[in-house]
Amino acid sequence: MAPAHRSLIGVNAPAVALPNYDGEEFKLTPGEGGMPTVIFFYPKAGSYGCTKEACQFRNAIAEKEAFQADNVQIVGISPDSVEKQKTFVEKNKLTYPVLSDSEGTAAKAYGIGKGLFGLADVARTTIIIDAKGIIRDTIEGTLNYGAHAKFVTKWLQKLESEKEKPQEAPAAETAAAAETVAEPTAAEESAPAEVPAQAES
Repeated sequence: MAPAHRSLIGVNAPAVALPNYDGEEFKLTPGEGGMPTVIFFYPKAGSYGCTKEACQFRNAIAEKEAFQADNVQIVGISPDSVEKQKTFVEKNKLTYPVLSDSEGTAAKAYGIGKGLFGLADVARTTIIIDAKGIIRDTIEGTLNYGAHAKFVTKWLQKLESEKEKPQEAPAAETAAAAETVAEPTAAEESAPAEVPAQAES
């Protein structure tokens, strides 16, 4: 059975409000700023895998062009308390918002289940949201923490290439337009055919 978050692909990403690592409310409304949003849910601040993953995103923001091209919003969320998140952020010098979802509000909204056969409060899951606020894809992998930043890099490159392509009219609209142009009006049908002028002798 597919994880619940997979059923959200193609729909508007839910807005949530959670405390950040300073205890201040952070309103996360994907699409509001007209930029792609990446939300990564991780099981436990300070654990080996979560630290590696969080630092990979930190490094990607500083080093990878795909993370800088469109002012991408990266947000980390876990069930940890504000205090634990603050320690986690400061120790690892994280440069993006990290939110505390101690009551599971965001996890529920995004269909994030438990990980490690129920041993982890949330499964390690990353959500890709485009600039219009539409969920485009998700990936889950509690043990494979290294796959998430790579997954995001490829998706950001894809979103950037979509933005650069010219907008094309749907095939049905194009065909309809062609038919409209080709079809003569009633006035044109009733008008006599033009007779070529004869050359003067």
